[in-house]
Amino acid sequence: MANSKYEYVKKFEMEDKLPACNWIVVRIDGHKFHRFSDDHDFDKPNDENALNLMNSCAVSMVEQFSDIVFAYGVSDEYSFIWKETSQFYDRRASKILSLSVSYFTSMYAIKWKDFFPHKDLKDPPCFDGRIVLYPRVKIVRDYLSWRQVDCHINNQYNTCFWMLVKSGKSKKDAQELLKGTLAKDKNELLFRQFGINYDKLPDIFKKGSCVYKDTVEETLKPDDGGNTVKRQRRRVIVGHFNIIEDRFWNEHPNILKED
Repeated sequence: MANSKYEYVKKFEMEDKLPACNWIVVRIDGHKFHRFSDDHDFDKPNDENALNLMNSCAVSMVEQFSDIVFAYGVSDEYSFIWKETSQFYDRRASKILSLSVSYFTSMYAIKWKDFFPHKDLKDPPCFDGRIVLYPRVKIVRDYLSWRQVDCHINNQYNTCFWMLVKSGKSKKDAQELLKGTLAKDKNELLFRQFGINYDKLPDIFKKGSCVYKDTVEETLKPDDGGNTVKRQRRRVIVGHFNIIEDRFWNEHPNILKED
């Protein structure tokens, strides 16, 4: 490329290469999604179609960016764990963050009609994002545990809040009734007033969603001799698991394997 007298402006660019030997967490969060969900008449407290749309976008992210080893999502938020050895765009924070947010947002718009075939997209979906670095697997797991605990706390509160509102309470009265209540108080309120056993609500609401790659066995069409043919291949899985306890990670030790 030819030099010019204007090239000096490059000196103002800031170096933003992320340090090595750190797991990269990109957290994407809906911007003004309270208004967005109202404008598009999402079901309260949880719209399963909206959650599945988010999950589908996360699957596309995991398929698009091979260095993402795990993703966890709840409501309008998704966290993507990039492996500690990733050299994607030479670990430049601005590249990783901007590509992650823009790709996720574009997939949300593209996939909208797959989940809301009878609803037009009235406003452009907008997401913000941040990058956080974690030097050890334990901290990555603690981060994910924090997000899952937050999922449970928010879902339990929102379930109570919206059931009270739907029963005729004003939003202000519902907030006052729930102020200072413990988890057991909320469970009792749901069961006594609305006949809802919180423990039996769908796991996608209580635990959020996990997206990761796993090896699965597929059965193909029989060969010419009539013998069953099987093969193993990597596939992106979406599930709703307890990721605070050790069981999930013991069953999938390669997800957060340190190199």
